[in-house]
Amino acid sequence: MAPQVLVVGTLFVLMGLAALARPELIVGFFGAKVETPDFRNEIRAVYGGFGVFLGSLLLLANSLFPAQSPGIFIACAIALFGMATGRLVSFTMERTGAWPVFYCVVELIGGTLLYSAVP
Repeated sequence: MAPQVLVVGTLFVLMGLAALARPELIVGFFGAKVETPDFRNEIRAVYGGFGVFLGSLLLLANSLFPAQSPGIFIACAIALFGMATGRLVSFTMERTGAWPVFYCVVELIGGTLLYSAVP
């Protein structure tokens, strides 16, 4: 497994596990309060389950889906670039704090790392 896939996949799994266990940790960076079961459910789904499964897919792609792994890495890279693009669009519309900028950089680096793992 390429080390860059190991890094990105592991970070997705860790984010997902944190979101499943403590949803307030995920959105607390952005000043959001997790006050309703519906909001906790949304965080556990979008950041938790999605993160764990996407990270696991990245970590297992070469062994479970060797022929498809380049496409998996490209698709995940594009998803990260899409997240970063959404943040960049948002930056042109309103001023944000430091955390959105930090995560935009993380998403750009993650997408670049995954794309660089494509043979």
